[in-house]
Amino acid sequence: MDPPSPPKKRQASTNSRGNSANKRFKEHREKQGPKSWRTPKHNQDGNAKASLIEPGDAGIWATCDLGKEGKCVGELRELLDEHAQKLYSIRSVDDDVEEPKGIEAEIEKEIESMKQAKPQALFQSVKLDVPCVLFFKTRDPVEPVSFVHSLCKDASLSSKQSRSRWVKRLTPMTRMGKASENGLEEVAKAVLQPYFGQEAGISRKFAIRPTIRNHSTLTRDGVIRQVAAAVGPGHKVDLKNYDLLILVEIYKNICGMCVVGDDFEALKRYNLAEIYASKIQSTTTLAKESHAVEPQASAAAE
Repeated sequence: MDPPSPPKKRQASTNSRGNSANKRFKEHREKQGPKSWRTPKHNQDGNAKASLIEPGDAGIWATCDLGKEGKCVGELRELLDEHAQKLYSIRSVDDDVEEPKGIEAEIEKEIESMKQAKPQALFQSVKLDVPCVLFFKTRDPVEPVSFVHSLCKDASLSSKQSRSRWVKRLTPMTRMGKASENGLEEVAKAVLQPYFGQEAGISRKFAIRPTIRNHSTLTRDGVIRQVAAAVGPGHKVDLKNYDLLILVEIYKNICGMCVVGDDFEALKRYNLAEIYASKIQSTTTLAKESHAVEPQASAAAE
């Protein structure tokens, strides 16, 4: 005997609710128009990424081993997000959100998500066509220089093992601009004023270190001369015992700048791999010295 078929009335009721939700979904989509469907691009791991570095942006350059750029993006994003949560108590947008059950519930959630403005990610990776180099855009409240300094300082003081298998050096950028003489002048004026302006009222020793990639218009010497002129009078160049170090990064048609403190060398030029490596070396040296002292103490006791 064949099993009875499900009641048609019950099935029609279910379809009716589903059709009603679909109708509301289509009506909302038509009202919003095509622009409402433009979402941020994502990496293979689902993380948001930006398409371009633009004048006015702030961010963080990073280096990694050749061929490990993809893995480095995921690793660095995790480090940045974790440190941002520590500093600013900012949690991921999707934390503790219960997944909807059923097609109708999923449609209702999609409608609600389109009505609400989604907060922009604190860190957005930008795909570059140069090997071993990454860039992450940042937004408020992240201030790249203090953020990277805090991250590296914590790494130097932490007793934990290395968290950076692929990430090497981090270089914060306070402001980005066009890689031209005018663009460099605008960036220098905005970045240097708080440190070297008349308001500071302090004579400082400084040094300038430019890095140029995939760019042929501006030269290293020209950049140094222009940035030094932007610093203004009353300050002295000191390449070794500087108070402040001006870092200039030029990539294709974009330039960026920041000012870091006199512990830049002590923090291995913000190279996380070297920070952790130096800690391992120090631990090994102390262990060897400890073993060398023990036999001498035993001999003296005898």
